[in-house]
Amino acid sequence: MSDSGGTTGHDGATRVVLVDDDPLVRSGLRLILGGGPGLEVVAEAGDGLEALDVVARERPDVVLMDIRMPRLDGIEATRRLVAGGASRPAGSAAVRVIVLTTFDTDDMILEALRAGAAGFLLKDTPPDRLVAAVQAAAAGEPTLSPRVAQQLITAVTRDSAPDGKRRAVALIATLTDREREVALAVGRGLSNAEIAAELFMSVPTVKTHVSRILTKLDAANRVQAAIVVHDAGLAAT
Repeated sequence: MSDSGGTTGHDGATRVVLVDDDPLVRSGLRLILGGGPGLEVVAEAGDGLEALDVVARERPDVVLMDIRMPRLDGIEATRRLVAGGASRPAGSAAVRVIVLTTFDTDDMILEALRAGAAGFLLKDTPPDRLVAAVQAAAAGEPTLSPRVAQQLITAVTRDSAPDGKRRAVALIATLTDREREVALAVGRGLSNAEIAAELFMSVPTVKTHVSRILTKLDAANRVQAAIVVHDAGLAAT
């Protein structure tokens, strides 16, 4: 069921593999991503087992992975792909897996991220955001749909300690006004490119701000920074 669209990408193009048991979904994704700048869909797979073979052969940069599929589901396939990343040729980046599904329960989101997914998007994600998410994942930037980001933050902070808000407010107070604006955008699940467009900044400047924010908020990644924003009572609706 794999459909290779080319075993070598154009210079600089991000190589993408689509994994979904519905051919119509794959066709739609191919149409959307095929029009994205710097993106090339090189192959498709209809289930998790086939995905393992296709990824091993095509060496893509990003995999869009459905969850509920026959033979091997997307969570386990993601876990195996991420675990097998050490076997990639020296100097090559590990494959980034974005889980793309109609299901967004807290448990499923957490399970996908624990399996090593670089992002979790819903199938109703607008085409332009889907393209941006693939580009962001290829650049090593985790991606979550805004709705998913809020669910994840809520799930993680549901049982937070009573002094969590005081600590979060103190951490937020260390940010400059501009860093605070960027932090709020991160808390909404926006990518660097989206933040740049919204705040009229360049993407490199946003990256610099995000790096400083992570340091000041004592956060290892964007999700942890978003949790601090949430705990401080600043999460945007």
